[in-house]
Amino acid sequence: MRRKCLGGILAAMLACTTLAGCSQTTQNASGGETLSTENEATETETAQDDGKVSLTVWAEQANFPLLQEMIDSFEQKYAGQADFDIQLVESADADTKDNLLADVHNGADVFPLPDDQLSSMVAAGALAPVPNADEVKKANSEDSVAAASINDVLYAYPMTADNGYFLYYDKRCLSDTDVQTMDGLLAAAQAQGKKVTMDWSSGWYLYAFFGNTGMDFGVNDDGVTNHCNWNTTDGNIKGVDVEAALLSIASNPAFLNCVDTDFVAGVQNGTVAAGVSGVWNAADIKQVWGDDYGAVKLPTYTCAGQQVQMSSFTGYKMMGVNAYSEHKEWALKLADWFTNEQNQMLRLQERDQGPSNINAAASDQVKNVPAIQAVMDQAQYGKLQRVGNSYWDAMSAFGEQMATGNTNGADPQEVMDTLVDGITQSTVK
Repeated sequence: MRRKCLGGILAAMLACTTLAGCSQTTQNASGGETLSTENEATETETAQDDGKVSLTVWAEQANFPLLQEMIDSFEQKYAGQADFDIQLVESADADTKDNLLADVHNGADVFPLPDDQLSSMVAAGALAPVPNADEVKKANSEDSVAAASINDVLYAYPMTADNGYFLYYDKRCLSDTDVQTMDGLLAAAQAQGKKVTMDWSSGWYLYAFFGNTGMDFGVNDDGVTNHCNWNTTDGNIKGVDVEAALLSIASNPAFLNCVDTDFVAGVQNGTVAAGVSGVWNAADIKQVWGDDYGAVKLPTYTCAGQQVQMSSFTGYKMMGVNAYSEHKEWALKLADWFTNEQNQMLRLQERDQGPSNINAAASDQVKNVPAIQAVMDQAQYGKLQRVGNSYWDAMSAFGEQMATGNTNGADPQEVMDTLVDGITQSTVK
């Protein structure tokens, strides 16, 4: 759910458009075509020489080397069965839904997506169902399969079970005790002239301060609008209490509101001692902090005179296939290859990304990756992300306001009322 980053995708997609005229047409037993109208790929179809097979794969730049390694092994496995031209095109995982639905016919053939984008893409008819669903379901965790399914139909291949967030910290600067509470974390960082970062422009991260307060939030049965009482004036913790806590944190000189890329840059230049992020940054953090890289669940924070455990959104990532791919059978095989046990282990080894595959998740190597252990520890305090669209802009505006450390004289209750009105509005942007 990191912030969106578009750049040159249209031109790259046009350059990689599949060349259907170079393919041979496969005939079924009755002489009819069985090409792109079928959802299921059979070994008989793909065992023949399909001629030129051009596929575009969307991915984040940081994952290019890993995916290219998987593409190379895929082409080796199916050598002689087709003339492959598989191209990687940069696209943020958070942008997959918007990019694909903007022009599905010219979209990538294979792409990663977070689980919260699945329902919209299925509703739009953009995803090809998984043909070997039984096999994939047996290989992956029950929760990851559920996250990739709509009405018991599997629409994507589970890939990771670690799409949450937690706290990274530099053990040279912070002790195990310091990172247990936000107060201790900020005090220790300030004493050393260091920063603690978190992205308050994102409702994905900012949910952490509301999730374990006892207040109510979620998507309605229509799957579009939200219910929310974060402006409540009743209960042990009220909406204005969370607001006050956020303003207090933002006013601390050690706190820095910044996006994910700036957190990593701060680690690299030595100004940041800790930050809230996810496993996708584990390799970069480890490269800088080495054996001093620590990762733990989120801390507690002071709210209404008590310590409240910070919550999180949990989630899964998966590989989807464009229902309009001109080489859909091969695209399905490639997505399956990207997410098999072997390549989930490779993803763990090279990018410290937690597997959804049951065998890979049970490996000793998982236990030795602090980031994966941290996201697993945090998951008990998390909630699967299921929200309506109006949540995001409302939370972004609120978070940016909180990050300034003051409300310019605005009435605290009115601030919370404005937030809830935005979250629960019926108009979908």
